[in-house]
Amino acid sequence: MTVRSCLAWPDRRLRTAAAPVEAVTDEIRLIWDDMIDTMEAMPGVGLAAPQIGIMLRLAVVDGSSERGRAVRLANPEILHASVELRAHDEASPNLPGVSARISRPRAVTVRYLDETGTINRRDFAGIEATSVQHQIDHLNGRMYFDHLSRTKRDMLLRKARKLAG
Repeated sequence: MTVRSCLAWPDRRLRTAAAPVEAVTDEIRLIWDDMIDTMEAMPGVGLAAPQIGIMLRLAVVDGSSERGRAVRLANPEILHASVELRAHDEASPNLPGVSARISRPRAVTVRYLDETGTINRRDFAGIEATSVQHQIDHLNGRMYFDHLSRTKRDMLLRKARKLAG
C-alpha cells in the first residue's frame, strides 16, 4: 500500500466531477487501500479519489475512534438526509492550514457499491455523516468552502494563499 500525495488547490481536477465506477475490480480495491493509507497518514476521517488525482467516484470514510474500520464506497449517492443539522469544522489536505465551520445534515442514508461490488445501503450519523457528505462533494467537483458565504470563502482562500506563501 502507498500514501499518495494530495492535489494542491486550485488544481482544476478538484473542480471536475469524477467518473462513475463501472465495476469493483482488484485495481479499484488497490486504489481504496492507497486511499485508506493516505487518509490515515493525514490523519483524516475520509478521502475521495479526486483529492489524489484519480477521477473516479471512490471514497473512504472512517470516523471510528479505534480506526481501521474504513468504509469503502464506489458511486456513493445520498438517498435521504436528516432535517436536523450538525455543525463541524471541516478542512482538506488539498488546502492545508485552513478550516471552516460547516453545517450539514446530522445523518444520511447512502447507497453505494461496496468492496465486493454489491449495492449496499448504509446510514451514517455524526462525524461519518459529515465526512461522507464532504467526500461526495469532492466527487462532484465541490469543496467544503463552497458552503460558505462569498465573503467567508474569499477570506478563507486569501488566508490559504498567504499560508502557501
